Amino acid sequence: MSATPHRHALVIGASRGLGLVLTDELARRGWRVTATTRRDGGDLQAHADAWKGRLRVESLEMTSSGQLAALRERLDGCRLDLLFVNAAVDRGDLPIDEVSTDMFTEVMITNALSPLRVLESLRELVAPGGTVAVMSSDQGSISRNTEDGYELYKASKAALNQLMRSYATRHADDGRTKLLIDPGHNRTRLGGPDAPLAPQESIPAVVDVLEAQAGAPGLQFLDRHGETVPW
Repeated sequence: MSATPHRHALVIGASRGLGLVLTDELARRGWRVTATTRRDGGDLQAHADAWKGRLRVESLEMTSSGQLAALRERLDGCRLDLLFVNAAVDRGDLPIDEVSTDMFTEVMITNALSPLRVLESLRELVAPGGTVAVMSSDQGSISRNTEDGYELYKASKAALNQLMRSYATRHADDGRTKLLIDPGHNRTRLGGPDAPLAPQESIPAVVDVLEAQAGAPGLQFLDRHGETVPW
């Protein structure tokens, strides 16, 4: 993305982990950032206070269509250069035959359905030439699924990728860059304490990719180095 001032990003799911570090990195680079959290207060609000107006906090439970509609109304008239959806849950390492229907539904709604609902609801706020991006994972890559474990999480990310492909096909001519981002395995509540990467290492590279790919046509599935992740 260009180095012009007043770039505006909306980050969905920024209360902690990768999303929180992403908002800080964007603000550090001079972006104005609106970031959402499910609960008032907490680390995100403390960071917003520290950024003195550059970071604005909005409330959103992403799985709630009513809250999403209310957010869209509150943001009416905003012009976004970046819409980034970062939200996911993981309910443990169970073989698929031990996954309850309720657990399957929860993970699929949160990780696959809700991000696309967000994009459809908010896409018109993104300026022509702006970027629509979703945090994915190489665990959503079918061709890389060669090790046991985390079957439901992998399936949810593969479903997210497929839905994003459909979104990109349907909106092929809207003039916006579309990205799926694999940030690597990070030490977050989701990634666990033994993951090899810290968000403070991976997220600056992710933002480098976001800025470098601005204006690129079509949908790309990229890692934090800007390399293509196989579907």
